[in-house]
Amino acid sequence: MEASISFLGSTKPNISLFNPSSNVLPRRDFPLPALKLKKVSVLPRILHQKRLIRAQCSDGFKPEEDDGFVLEDVPHLTKFLPDLPSYPNPLKESQAYAIVKRTFVSSEDVVAQNIVVQKGSKRGVHFRRAGPRERVYFRSDEVKACIVTCGGLCPGINTVIREIVCGLNNMYGVNNILGIQGGYRGFYSKNTMNLTPKVVNDIHKRGGTFLQTSRGGHDTAKIVDNIQDRGINQVYIIGGDGTQKGAEKIYEEVERRGLQVAVSGIPKTIDNDIAVIDKSFGFDTAVEEAQRAINAAHVEVESVENGVGIVKLMGRYSGFIAMIATLANRDVDCCLIPESPFFLEGKGGLFEFIEERLKENRHMVIVIAEGAGQDYVAQSMRASETKDASGNRLLLDVGLWLTQQIKDHFTNVRKMMINMKYIDPTYMIRAIPSNASDNVYCTLLAQSAVHGAMAGYSGFTVGPVNSRHAYIPISVTEVTNTVKLTDRMWARLLASTNQPSFLTGEGALQNVIDMETQEKIDNMKISSI
Repeated sequence: MEASISFLGSTKPNISLFNPSSNVLPRRDFPLPALKLKKVSVLPRILHQKRLIRAQCSDGFKPEEDDGFVLEDVPHLTKFLPDLPSYPNPLKESQAYAIVKRTFVSSEDVVAQNIVVQKGSKRGVHFRRAGPRERVYFRSDEVKACIVTCGGLCPGINTVIREIVCGLNNMYGVNNILGIQGGYRGFYSKNTMNLTPKVVNDIHKRGGTFLQTSRGGHDTAKIVDNIQDRGINQVYIIGGDGTQKGAEKIYEEVERRGLQVAVSGIPKTIDNDIAVIDKSFGFDTAVEEAQRAINAAHVEVESVENGVGIVKLMGRYSGFIAMIATLANRDVDCCLIPESPFFLEGKGGLFEFIEERLKENRHMVIVIAEGAGQDYVAQSMRASETKDASGNRLLLDVGLWLTQQIKDHFTNVRKMMINMKYIDPTYMIRAIPSNASDNVYCTLLAQSAVHGAMAGYSGFTVGPVNSRHAYIPISVTEVTNTVKLTDRMWARLLASTNQPSFLTGEGALQNVIDMETQEKIDNMKISSI
């Protein structure tokens, strides 16, 4: 049972009960105390999709005092197709699910965004729990689904493709599934292939994407025209933040045209920079594979006098891979990430730390994220900012730049002999198959997306929130998640490497304060009540 708030020509809010598994729309209006409406100025397009629920609903719903409960709801097809019929879920007859104590997820089940609370604190933001519903809004023999992958590569994409196909076929009996080849452009360039469990049987053992990918090429009108012409009614879109913005536009156009098409996004980014969800798929694999590069650098610098090894890892805006790989390895002496400003010269600078570590250990290893120090590099190279087809800023090679800076300083200024070793494993890491942990995770993501689409939800993405999979509005995941320098995890890294915080440099401390302040402002825009 869902609850939605309406204003019936009065300043007092009223609450109506609505069950998406039924075609009947009963209405009971209860006068409620004044509610603080959620401000979503940062997400104006989906304001009408938000439903604020003051407490979990039940058949005997009774308004309670305002406890700050907020549901970040996802759209349902009945929102613009109120007469859409529903059907019993085929999983009722599934032999595999026959032993499950509770096969179906209740419409009242939600997942809390924050699980660490204090006595008397507001209940906060919640999301709909992912999983199969008792009623579905598609007949299995009428489903025509498609899958598309966009953006850069990431371990686990093929596993997600495989499990969407197998989930639709094995759980719901869907046989008509198309693979859109070459990213968004594939929709209107007519590159498709039929996908069956047999076709995708072993693709999870390969890296890359079985369907090929591309950046850019998003033309909403052309894509939806193609979806409509082909009779597609379920769209599964695997991609990063730019891709998910495109998925949201596709959903909005589908709604505008009144089409019975469920649009489901599966967020993909190797950088683990998606807000709200615990982590992105492929991240564990990337951290594990990064260990090989770090170990190789350590072996190299240990074997020479005054060896300095630099390993550049992924992380355009967020340094999660570099941070977690450093913590996991224990041989790293310094970790540099985009969120933490650093400086080279002067007291407390990187050059001073390198010299101290070389005197102490005769070698050192530096891990640097690709997005770290970009302003520093651009200023040094006098380079102008350019962007790729997805709108992402093209990064300068901070690894090569830092290698040359260190070499020049110690050779020309300090008159010290050093041996520089530079390793860039970026594309090797992106291209490998996912490990066991990510394979299981990808399976859960894919099955959650399938259950959500069959249940009639649309314009949503999936992911674990505090270890429970949930349906999340696409717009929520568009906010970039970054390493918080004031959290314990970064403190653990500093304690592990004994590196300086670099906050004593001119302007560095103020930059951190500015970033923290801006983050608080962004969070207030998204989840203030």
